[in-house]
Amino acid sequence: MGSVFCRVVLLTGIWKTNAALADLSWVKLLQRSIRRNSRCGGEPMEKPDRAELEEGKDLEADGTDRLLLRGAEGGEEDPQPQTPRKTSSTRSSRKSFRLDYRLEEEVTRSCQDKHGRWTNPWPTWRFPSYSTVLRFLLLDKNHSNVPTSKEVLDSELPVLVPYFVQNPDLSDQVSDSTSDSGPGLRVTWLGHATVLVELDGLNILTDPIFSQRASMFQFLGPKRYRGPPCTVEQLPRIDAVLISHSHYDHLDAGSVASLNARFGAELRWFVPLGLMDWLVKAGCENVMELDWWKENCVPGHDDVTFVCTPSQHWSKRTALDDNKALWGSWSVLGPHHRFFFAGDTGYCSSFLEIGRRFGPFDLAAIPIGAYQPRDVMQGQHVDPEEAVQIHQDIRAKHSLAIHWGTFALAYEYYLEPPVRLREALEQKGLKPDCFFTLHHGESRFLPSQEISVECF
Repeated sequence: MGSVFCRVVLLTGIWKTNAALADLSWVKLLQRSIRRNSRCGGEPMEKPDRAELEEGKDLEADGTDRLLLRGAEGGEEDPQPQTPRKTSSTRSSRKSFRLDYRLEEEVTRSCQDKHGRWTNPWPTWRFPSYSTVLRFLLLDKNHSNVPTSKEVLDSELPVLVPYFVQNPDLSDQVSDSTSDSGPGLRVTWLGHATVLVELDGLNILTDPIFSQRASMFQFLGPKRYRGPPCTVEQLPRIDAVLISHSHYDHLDAGSVASLNARFGAELRWFVPLGLMDWLVKAGCENVMELDWWKENCVPGHDDVTFVCTPSQHWSKRTALDDNKALWGSWSVLGPHHRFFFAGDTGYCSSFLEIGRRFGPFDLAAIPIGAYQPRDVMQGQHVDPEEAVQIHQDIRAKHSLAIHWGTFALAYEYYLEPPVRLREALEQKGLKPDCFFTLHHGESRFLPSQEISVECF
């Protein structure tokens, strides 16, 4: 019964917000964002005339976004003009990837239903029916077969001590796109969808979860069968955190609290629309909330652009907040390297849009697990074959497999995802190193000369 209960909780998300994360009053933060009304789906927009285009160019030439001042309870736009954020580099030094929707007709934009809930605008989106969910919970056989023996798990899925823990002197050093091996970037897999990427002077962390359970409670809910390879206290300096959506295995309250306690306002959080208030209530002061295709940067690093890009998923943390917060992937565009974080997603056509606009990417982190049974998971979780298709769509030179080997969230055999990944790569005629797996805590340095070889 315990496993059935966990499945019910995982699907319905009925846990309430952690009481320890009480509302923090008098918290204010400075946020830049532009919110525009958009139509659902990929309907073409009318071609603007020359006068409209010239007006649009003038608007885009103004490199300063509108500033919003919001506190724990939200707020209205500050009518007073704000002083632009000061950085170590000038605004003009940063390349803007901002979209003009009147010129780019085939970009899929975020949209909401009449109740204000975010929706997936693609025909590939399908949420399982109630009868399918009941069958999944009560009748389907779970083939994950995760061993209970630690010795077996240590042999099959070893957890390594990350390089920055073995060499504490390196923990305060930030990658500047060079190393003892020459220019490049480095990636470390910390389990599930948590990845540390060192790129062009920044240390970036994705969907951090260092807790033992993907749950509000640490005594109930999906439990890790492979522990985190390090603690938050052992991490090197983190400059930015990317959050893909609100599910407990991607937005973990304990990890957010620990990261905020250690780094405070120096750490910038990038989240999709609807999640900033949650972060603010958790005590985070430096939160950037973005819609799909909107961009921003880390103060002092204007040459690295963070763009919230589409993904096909859904969001929920409580009984009443279904799809109240947007979900997304992230494209990080630096002067020397580009990184794509898929987050949690089903397959959709927007990955081709991302690849056309921002590709090729030097590195991508793409999920390969939690995909069986397909009639339950297909709309929200890609399988390894679809993951390879995303790798090709976004034109990734290298990809790291994530979202497997940590939590038993679905019914495929726990070691099946990397096997099917290798088979899918072989079928596509791609080299295994183009889309690779890492042990928990393992790092891979990708020299620039190696990255220059395309694998898509």
